[in-house]
Amino acid sequence: MKYLDEYRDGQKAQALARAIGRAVTKPWTIMEVCGGQTHAIIRYGIDGLLPETLTLVHGPGCPVCVTPAELIDKAIAIASLPHTTVCSFGDMLRVPGTKSDLLSVKASGGEFAGKGGDVRVVYSPMDALEVARKNRDREVVFFAVGFETTAPANAMTVYQAQREGLDNFSMLVSHVLVPPAIEAILSSPSNRVQGFLAAGHVCTVMGWHEYPPLAEKYRVPIVVTGFEPLDILQGIHMCVRQLEEGRHEVENQYTRFVRREGNTGAQKLIADIFEVVPRKWRGIGEIPLSGLGLREKYAAFDAETRFDVAAISVEEATECISGVILQGLKKPHQCEAFGTTCTPEHPLGATMVSAEGACAAYYRYRRVASKEV
Repeated sequence: MKYLDEYRDGQKAQALARAIGRAVTKPWTIMEVCGGQTHAIIRYGIDGLLPETLTLVHGPGCPVCVTPAELIDKAIAIASLPHTTVCSFGDMLRVPGTKSDLLSVKASGGEFAGKGGDVRVVYSPMDALEVARKNRDREVVFFAVGFETTAPANAMTVYQAQREGLDNFSMLVSHVLVPPAIEAILSSPSNRVQGFLAAGHVCTVMGWHEYPPLAEKYRVPIVVTGFEPLDILQGIHMCVRQLEEGRHEVENQYTRFVRREGNTGAQKLIADIFEVVPRKWRGIGEIPLSGLGLREKYAAFDAETRFDVAAISVEEATECISGVILQGLKKPHQCEAFGTTCTPEHPLGATMVSAEGACAAYYRYRRVASKEV
């Protein structure tokens, strides 16, 4: 977007908020799926513009937050090996495993032949591929996390590694998928979500053709929504109108980027490199067919197999309630540890670490207000 201010216009936001207020006649609960939307809502005070009877809850839309502790432990085990380099996005380094995190491993080791602890921050999987090219005497592993949004880039990196014959490169894959997560929330006996704001960037890649069966089966409206304040307010308005009119359809607010069919070229690449697999979600548990794993023909690039860490399995810590927050059952300020024993400097869970985590959003933009609440 060249003209970003268009989507942050205060007068237009107030007008949309008034339209939502006029439309709401009953209590409703709507979940925004994406962590980027959560941060926009808290940063700009969007929830404060809404009627008291309309509740926004935060979903499992932060890929760092839902990466299970056992994947962190696997990454730590690999990073501790000699002649091995683990590359990751910066947020992942501070996410706690069961006993440590990647940042601690990095601090204890270094970039020295024969020693573990070589952990590097990269900004794309192709950066990790370049590390592998320049260090053929080392095993280079990219920690591949994310929803469908980052899957095409990771798939292209594996394709390129095979094409170049880079046998010292592999991926620790922790990809997750949005539609199975939405279904897991809707099918839960404790569910209270009546409508969804779907993540616009995921739908830019995958389209929204996967959502009508969910909307029909569970009779909930789903509105594909962008990330700026006016996007979110318009998405809420569209969702509320459906709820009030008794409709349960899929609508697209993010028309400037999202098409029903999505990016078919990216989808083809994903399908060629990855296959759908069961996946554990931090604080939630295993959701069937909710992740991506490398296909058999690319198994040589699977770090879990290469380093024999697939058997690592751990129990999630109970002190952190991030799983409850990610299911929309509680909000960050309702956690006793929030802002006290759990802070960005000393996080108990990933939702306080990630730039898209709900707890991090509340701590950064609304810490004092939350404590008063």
